[in-house]
Amino acid sequence: MSISNESTCDFEQWIASEFAEDGSFTALIVLVHIVDTKVAPLCSTYLNVIGDEVEWSKMAVLFAGAGADWSGAAFFPIRGDDGDPLDNPTARVRLQELEARVNESKLVFNEGRFFDKWGRRFKIEEVESQ
Repeated sequence: MSISNESTCDFEQWIASEFAEDGSFTALIVLVHIVDTKVAPLCSTYLNVIGDEVEWSKMAVLFAGAGADWSGAAFFPIRGDDGDPLDNPTARVRLQELEARVNESKLVFNEGRFFDKWGRRFKIEEVESQ
């Protein structure tokens, strides 16, 4: 895994940029536990983002309510065919599809925006098994 050195506010910069680019969206979110070179999905959810003033500290408080020992979160921004956030039934189906893909390959996390517990951007890199 590699971590961005640019800023401790990577999440807030990303969400503002994503919103500015195309407006509101649905974020599929997967919380993960990271130990050494292993990433394990813990739980997932989705939410509709309707503004750009989302603080990482508030997201971390929400994630703490999941009751899981998480150390990272992957966000997958998606929009419906009309460019708007997804309705709840569609978001649930898309989240289930994402969960299945993540279970097959952790590299799927790189298709989204991956942040550590402090809101810094990072990505999954392949390592050879020994």
